Amino acid sequence: MLYQFHANVQQALQPWHLWAQALRKHLTLPWSLAPYTQTGRTLLAGVELFERCTNNYEKPEFGLSSTQIDGRTVMVREQVAATKPFCELKHFRRFSTRQDPKVLLVAPLSGHFATLLRGTVAHFLPDHEVYITDWVNARDVPLSEGEFSFDDYVSYVMDFIGLLGPDVHVVAVCQPSVPVLVACAKLAMDQSPKQPLTLTLMGGPVDTRINPTEMNDYASDHDLEWFQENVVCTVPDYFAGAGQQVYPGFIQLSGFMMMNPDLHIRKHFKFFEDLIRGDGDSAEAHRSFYNEYLAVMDLPARFYLDTVEKVFIEHLLPQGKMTYRGEPVDLGAIEKTALMTIEGEFDDITGMGQTQAAQQLCSGIAPARKLHYVQLGVGHYGIFNGRRFREEVGPRIKAFMTKHTKAPAPRKSRSQGAAKDNPSA
Repeated sequence: MLYQFHANVQQALQPWHLWAQALRKHLTLPWSLAPYTQTGRTLLAGVELFERCTNNYEKPEFGLSSTQIDGRTVMVREQVAATKPFCELKHFRRFSTRQDPKVLLVAPLSGHFATLLRGTVAHFLPDHEVYITDWVNARDVPLSEGEFSFDDYVSYVMDFIGLLGPDVHVVAVCQPSVPVLVACAKLAMDQSPKQPLTLTLMGGPVDTRINPTEMNDYASDHDLEWFQENVVCTVPDYFAGAGQQVYPGFIQLSGFMMMNPDLHIRKHFKFFEDLIRGDGDSAEAHRSFYNEYLAVMDLPARFYLDTVEKVFIEHLLPQGKMTYRGEPVDLGAIEKTALMTIEGEFDDITGMGQTQAAQQLCSGIAPARKLHYVQLGVGHYGIFNGRRFREEVGPRIKAFMTKHTKAPAPRKSRSQGAAKDNPSA
């Protein structure tokens, strides 16, 4: 009922949105005097603000058509390397003869599209072959494809690593840290020849018992039945995934915005004032951010509930109780893959220490092949996007990958790898 009500409201607002869009375009025609008067600019600002507030934001484009390699502009083409019902593996193919390392970016399946990592992709493009998990909006997956669970996520990651490996570097941003750790552990337990060379975990909820954030408390304060009854909805008939059980993106977006509603209100008032003043750069920065932020996708309900239960309520991974397809998962089996963990000083989504916990859990990795880094002065999004990422975080990840481009020789015994590690910052 909630999903149907939301869809009906969106449809009811559509004529008003189109009216505002048409009026804005009319007022900005070459012969219009509106942009040159205070009254006209105020009217234009109000119309655009209304237009944006009633918009239904669809999936943005990556828009990465070129990169710089050795001082030259090189064309980039976005291609699909593999297709699965709930995900496409995207490859940003560079038209260059250089043979660079492969990087698999595992994007979060947590409400926003993979395009949120556009800046992360762009940073790696000059010196890496970049692949990314582009998750499909669950409302667009036919019911005949079945459910998508936490274990299915792990299977997808293992398949993608197998497709690209063994000389691949894996970077998991936020939520995927746990299933990617499970995938790497399972590959190690199976002694797969295609284990990744390095694994980088960025702001991931490996152990949410450590410095729990407001979001962690929200999850742990409710039981699984509460989430099932209050946030899981059925996709209405007029979508391709009609009948799918999902955690709707609009509910998650509402939760994000209500964490700090004053901030978003102030930003919109500032946008209104910037338009009146004619501050085009600031107004465009606002548009770019919210075009991405307000574009949300539905999550498969089974995966969402599994993640809440396994990661945020029962804390299975740090307690050594995580399973995959009913089989116990041993993080200590990971030996060949070097591990880097990254956290942001002011991260209010994944608390300090939650990602670093992976260093202790992955006891089979030699201390010399581990690294923990805290980026000062940034929050959650700053560790994978923005100036600090480009200038400080990204170069450190690349240096770590370069240092560990070869798998280590097999260790004599697992007991030698069980010593407590001392990862350096």
